Amino acid sequence: MSDWDAQQYLKFEDERTRGARDLLAQIPIQDARGVVDIGCGPGNSTELLARRWPQAKITGIDTSADMLRQARERLPQHTFIEANISHWSPPAGTDVLFANAIFQWVPKHLKQMMRLLMALPDGGALAVQMPDNMDEPSHVLMREVARLPQFHTQLAHALEARDNLPKPGTYYDALQPLCSRIDIWHTVYNHVLDDAPAIVEWVKGTGLRPFLDPLEIPERKEFLEAYRARIAASYPPQADGKVLLRFPRIFIVAVK
Repeated sequence: MSDWDAQQYLKFEDERTRGARDLLAQIPIQDARGVVDIGCGPGNSTELLARRWPQAKITGIDTSADMLRQARERLPQHTFIEANISHWSPPAGTDVLFANAIFQWVPKHLKQMMRLLMALPDGGALAVQMPDNMDEPSHVLMREVARLPQFHTQLAHALEARDNLPKPGTYYDALQPLCSRIDIWHTVYNHVLDDAPAIVEWVKGTGLRPFLDPLEIPERKEFLEAYRARIAASYPPQADGKVLLRFPRIFIVAVK
């Protein structure tokens, strides 16, 4: 895929950060020496970590140059590095690994989570939040459009970019033997957005990227027109004209 667009992502900063706030609230560690924000994006989640643990060494890692640029501008006093989580290990002194909405993009992410948890010292925490929305209309419909004859060949790979997440029990069985404590929960948010086109703008910053990147500009326009029509039909306005974007997320806090 092309690089992430930090400005597009930040159009819905408050809504995107809400999951990070809820995840952070359940981490039981009071005094952390080193905290790493995995998939830090533009630094909105890293900022929360810095407020929670002001004395800790805070590091953000991401694969996106644009996201890292935004994060460094936002939090110049902290360290941000370009790294792929699949090939990265936490440095000594790391007490908290915080991963907000990143592992759903990582191949064999459960094995990676186990590897990272085992690399922590006893009492260290791996905190993970992932969108669990592949069966929501927002994502079902992008796959539906991608299967149309004019797009199917070019977007066959995009259809495999993300899988449905395993059930909570799968995470529990894999992580519990490595933990002194584990907490797993689901939350379903209903984000209030201005209208159906706002939903399209939301997913353009995340889930739509694998579908739009392979297309030329005229094809992107055609794809978005077909997608917008389907979104408008699936997310009718409320009494005040707003729409509700139903957004399930799974949370895991594993303490070694």
